[in-house]
Amino acid sequence: MSDYAEPIEKLIDEFRKLPGIGTKSAQRLAYNILRRPKEDAERLSRAILEAKEKIRYCSRCNNFSDQDPCRYCNSTSRSAETICVVEEPHDILAIEKTREYHGQYHVLHGVLSPINGVGPEDLKLKNLLERLREGNVREIILATNPNVEGEATAIYLAKLLKPIGVKVSRIALGVPVGSDLEFADEITMSKALEHRHEL
Repeated sequence: MSDYAEPIEKLIDEFRKLPGIGTKSAQRLAYNILRRPKEDAERLSRAILEAKEKIRYCSRCNNFSDQDPCRYCNSTSRSAETICVVEEPHDILAIEKTREYHGQYHVLHGVLSPINGVGPEDLKLKNLLERLREGNVREIILATNPNVEGEATAIYLAKLLKPIGVKVSRIALGVPVGSDLEFADEITMSKALEHRHEL
């Protein structure tokens, strides 16, 4: 017998399906929604449905967008000579926060992970190769995460793209600004030493 009324249990179960939401967080969200006015719940459900109806993949870079091509691909102020390859759409926001990058993007929507059955055919690569055939791209920046899957994906992409004749670079990895060296793990320290630069 459940400790919750069936509608509450269903709501908690749906929240638990979201990434990073455990049972306790799902319970808090469910009870928060129940305490709020019905109008708030209606606005939330409308926003979810509207996003599902209006958001689609950009045909050039695979970013989530309500227009095609997306605003990054459509912008005349962004250089078409550089493409930054990221794993997921939210990775673009991390790069944009720096205000340092002014090229275009390509979203893979995943990484190579043989243990999870994700191979090259599961990544969104076709339109990246099509963009390279246009002849405008001079550099591909691989900005996958610095973990086993991200590194494997970056190595695979470098081997795939270098023969095309485009420069392929990888974002620098190492010790984060503001941290102490004593807390850096050996892989982070190794990458920091490997990618050191002259002052």
